[in-house]
Amino acid sequence: MTPEQFLFHEARLLDTQRYEEWLELFTDDATYWVPLEQGQQDGFETSSIIHDDRTLLGLRVRQLRHPRAHARVPFARTVHQVGNVLIESESPQEVVVASTLGLIEFRNEKQRLYGALVQHRLRRIEDGNANGSFRIAHKRVDLVNSEGELDGIAILL
Repeated sequence: MTPEQFLFHEARLLDTQRYEEWLELFTDDATYWVPLEQGQQDGFETSSIIHDDRTLLGLRVRQLRHPRAHARVPFARTVHQVGNVLIESESPQEVVVASTLGLIEFRNEKQRLYGALVQHRLRRIEDGNANGSFRIAHKRVDLVNSEGELDGIAILL
């Protein structure tokens, strides 16, 4: 699987609400970051929209499925459009991939649009496949409107 195919696979899992399978794409030491400010360099010294480790990501997925998660009912329907995929750097262990994301969300009779610049740090894994595969070691999603009114993001980017 190429890095580009991996990003498409990740998007499909989110769009088909296969959140548990999506979570399995992350390494045990993964981070998932949605900065609050454009150009933000550190997720610890400045507030972020989301700054999760693998444990917190797992909690988000469980909350999505919780029967009392009324704020997320009905589930949002989404389309993640991944494009402009570019390998920024590559080593035998990891690949850093930049991409763009156009995201359409429909929930509660409202359609919302999000745009983002995304960076994945993909760790190579041996899975018996001739081509091998990847796991997400770090995902950064820079929303173009991160400093604007976001109206409560209830989806996974």
